[in-house]
Amino acid sequence: MTLPVVEFATRPNAIPPPGIDGAVASEWLEAFLRDELVVRRGIERAVVGLSGGVDSAVTAYLCARALGARNVHAIRMPYKTSSPSSLSDAQLVVEALGINERTIEITDAVDGYLQFEPDADARRRGNVMARVRMVVLFDQSAKLGALPVGTGNKTERLLGYFTWHADDTPPINPLGDLFKTQVWALARYLGVPQALIDKAPSADLEADQTDEADLGISYARADAILSQMLIGYSDEQLAAHGFLPADVALVRSRVDSTHWKRHLPTTAMLSNTAINEFYLRPVDY
Repeated sequence: MTLPVVEFATRPNAIPPPGIDGAVASEWLEAFLRDELVVRRGIERAVVGLSGGVDSAVTAYLCARALGARNVHAIRMPYKTSSPSSLSDAQLVVEALGINERTIEITDAVDGYLQFEPDADARRRGNVMARVRMVVLFDQSAKLGALPVGTGNKTERLLGYFTWHADDTPPINPLGDLFKTQVWALARYLGVPQALIDKAPSADLEADQTDEADLGISYARADAILSQMLIGYSDEQLAAHGFLPADVALVRSRVDSTHWKRHLPTTAMLSNTAINEFYLRPVDY
């Protein structure tokens, strides 16, 4: 029976978020990591910023399966306001996989700069933390002869919920085409500790901060909307399919306003061979 639109409109998830075949996705992403690191770059080691969250845990699991545990280096980078559970949850991953680990406290580095900017708000402080972590990951990769592997998922990228050129945007990213709900499903398939799957996602930049509170919408609802938005449905069609108009407007606004974050720096074109701006001939392959 076809329900009237008004009944759909009261159901935030009339269309569920996209699913995933864990076995197929895992096999494909492991092959991707081996190809990008070993075959194309001749690098056999990976560095992963292990935050204690599900995204970095899944990345670590994939790297260990693709490269072997001995070739994966997990770096924990707490700030003084980080939750103690972030360290202990990250340790669960280290122990489960048998990967290399190191904890590098970033408080002194962050505060060394912020002492000159005492009025910096939470957003600016969070950006400084994320970019200091980027410095650590790239420097450790140079020390270890490894490559930093990204942990940002598709939902975060589409909603612009990340710091540009920071710790979740290294050279390669196995999770970048997976919605957050798909990352959770893959985590269950891979056997990531349940504590990491169940915990509320958080950038861990301040006490009691959660991603979904910042975004104003749950990941499940956002993923369901995004999956339909990406295949071309208008806001009116999405509302007719059962999504709350306010949720659709919120998601659309975040996607439209953060388009620039999903691209490399824009280059001023002075020739017909400008890198990243000239689309008729792929000169950079």
